[in-house]
Amino acid sequence: MGIDKVQVQGQDNVEKALHTIGDVFDKLSSIVSDNDLKVLQFVEAVSTLSKLYGCLGVAFKFAEIDSNAKLRDLRDASQSFETFQGLLDRDVKRKSVRKAGSHSRNLLRLKQGIEFVKVLFEQILSTEENSLKDSASIAYSQVLAPSHGWAVRKAVAAGLYAVPTRAQLFKNLNEDEESARALMHRFIVSSTPVIEYINRLFLDRNIGIDW
Repeated sequence: MGIDKVQVQGQDNVEKALHTIGDVFDKLSSIVSDNDLKVLQFVEAVSTLSKLYGCLGVAFKFAEIDSNAKLRDLRDASQSFETFQGLLDRDVKRKSVRKAGSHSRNLLRLKQGIEFVKVLFEQILSTEENSLKDSASIAYSQVLAPSHGWAVRKAVAAGLYAVPTRAQLFKNLNEDEESARALMHRFIVSSTPVIEYINRLFLDRNIGIDW
């Protein structure tokens, strides 16, 4: 089953978001292992994370909105660039890699979104606490906060008090503790090679990933 097909099914079955995410990132991890990731394949896979952002409460509504805007940009870019190699090389040549709104910058931010979900799931799996405030705070601080300004960080800090409890999140996702833990572990495993692949694209061009 291709990524496009999985995503369409997920749109009709929002409560099974973790299953949808698992399916597409399993597929994506096999693609990157062959070093053959297409821009549109990445866009279709990452778009499935929007359903999860929507389940995390108002604190991460910005992540859903920001991610969708960057996905639209890369979807448009896929008409000119089939792979990220060509896209990045063009930005390097134009010295626009770090320019606000560049395709390269948007790719890096979307990769950070994947990392955020991965760290969040790792934190959730490491504790049995019903409150997810600490897990969400740690994931945000480690991955997203360094690239955000003071106003965004302050807004997220305030919104963390509205993050759903563990029980509420699993209910929203239509999962129980056992199934949610298994699916979160599945994403942690499958997202790792995708993150590493994107990192290599940047590091091989000496443009860094910590910005």
